[in-house]
Amino acid sequence: MKSETLEKKLVEPAKSVLGNVSNAVSETTDLLDQSGPLQPGTGLASGVLALTLAFLCLLGVLAFHFPQYLTTPELRQKYSPDLIRHILFAALLLSGVISLLNVLFKRRRGLNGVAGMLVLASLALGGSHVPVADFPDHTPYIGLDWFILDLLGSTIIFVAIEKIFPLYKGQLIFRREWQTDMVHFAVNHFIVGLALLTVNFAIHKLFGWMAHDSVRAFVQSIYFFPQLLLCILAADMVQYWTHRAYHEIPFLWRFHAVHHSAKTMDWLAGSRQHILELIVTRVGVLGALYVLGFDKTVMDWYIIVVGFQAVFNHANVHLPWGPVKYVIVTPDFHHWHHSSDDVAIDKNYAAHYAFLDHLFGTAIKGQTGFPEKYGVQGDYMPDGFVKQLMFPFRSQK
Repeated sequence: MKSETLEKKLVEPAKSVLGNVSNAVSETTDLLDQSGPLQPGTGLASGVLALTLAFLCLLGVLAFHFPQYLTTPELRQKYSPDLIRHILFAALLLSGVISLLNVLFKRRRGLNGVAGMLVLASLALGGSHVPVADFPDHTPYIGLDWFILDLLGSTIIFVAIEKIFPLYKGQLIFRREWQTDMVHFAVNHFIVGLALLTVNFAIHKLFGWMAHDSVRAFVQSIYFFPQLLLCILAADMVQYWTHRAYHEIPFLWRFHAVHHSAKTMDWLAGSRQHILELIVTRVGVLGALYVLGFDKTVMDWYIIVVGFQAVFNHANVHLPWGPVKYVIVTPDFHHWHHSSDDVAIDKNYAAHYAFLDHLFGTAIKGQTGFPEKYGVQGDYMPDGFVKQLMFPFRSQK
């Protein structure tokens, strides 16, 4: 009888703990399947912040443990490990405090409990004090560090811009289908190593014979700023015609339709892109820049420009652009390209210089106001990353 009582005393608390953990995980996974506003005063908004920071911190700790496999070689040379450690410590502290307070005040205890467990897991693995020993440089890798930095930077910068200068006021951060776009965002970052390897191999095989030292030397002799403008122009010329081909050739459109299937435009929508389109476009653009031989500093700045515009031009942002809108691509200009309104179909192809569309007769002219709806006409694209990845290969009915 005593043994049965003892067993009951041991088993019942264990069942209770496991039940609480199961409920917490279930509440978190259910939340990730939902969309809608973050209700203030419920611990939901702060809980999402705590969970996001805790998850990114755990990834950061893993990156410190396995830098040769989880970090991007080009980025390793750019950032300071000490600075990253300070940021990691601050994020762990903030996430831990938020999740603990919400649990104590019984606000979304399941969600915040999961965030707290992730913080504890990060601390158990060494937190911000993980030592980094020497490691080989030429190993296969996934861009976990690039994913963490870009997600943090994009959310901090572009979500703030969208809230200060919104095109559509009241548009939700967690709008419908944000999960699909987040998976696109993650996968495109994680396979950056494979993508760059493929792109570099293709560039040297396809364009190596076209490179001439005299042309490259002349291009590099141009002053920095005009060389940067020329670099962007060369890239956009390739981008324009490649982009136009994706719209006007039915087989290629099946790949590009994935990008156009987003029904809501914000900073995350631009990430929805088929991986094969991403690689082919980069091969064409970077191949042209390789042949012309732009200076490395110019190329570094071009990557910054293209990275910013790729996100910004999809963002839920509206500003008074004035005559600038006829020269460079703005969110207003590119939003019309994504519209499913009849007037916008196969228009506004340029990625950087809007005057290219005016030059080649593909700019929307005299259009006022903003698009009424986005997405592909007919709304035939399935939701979900895997279904969209396979869509171009499905038999046409």
